Amino acid sequence: MSVRTINPLGLAPGRGYANGAQAGGIVAIAGQIGWDQAGRMVSDDMGAQFEQALANVVAVVRSAGLGPSDVLQMRIYVTDKREYAARSKDIGAAWRRHMGRHYPAMALVQVAALLEDAAKVEIEALAVDGGGRRRGPFRGQP
Repeated sequence: MSVRTINPLGLAPGRGYANGAQAGGIVAIAGQIGWDQAGRMVSDDMGAQFEQALANVVAVVRSAGLGPSDVLQMRIYVTDKREYAARSKDIGAAWRRHMGRHYPAMALVQVAALLEDAAKVEIEALAVDGGGRRRGPFRGQP
């Protein structure tokens, strides 16, 4: 089985990694943070970073020809669980905008820091194509 790398045109290219990888019907989405296409953090606000990171995850999923409801599992890493909880209303609204009412298996983990100093949240996920849908456009394939 071959592995295809997924680097959507609307995301900053990974530095030493792919934004996603697909093998068969499984799509692994690399940890996404709240940066824009140019690789700049959108805000120092956790709610805004969460929304951008989630939008980046969905962009990878869509580039694989799948949709948000195909996300099977998600891990959310935050640098401050209290700040995350305090922003839960905004985070929930962002969730509904990007994921609707689909809730995959998830874990929320507080970490001491993320690789990018300004990042407060990072989201990684797995999506599964159970219906044999069309594969999306891939950039940066080997």
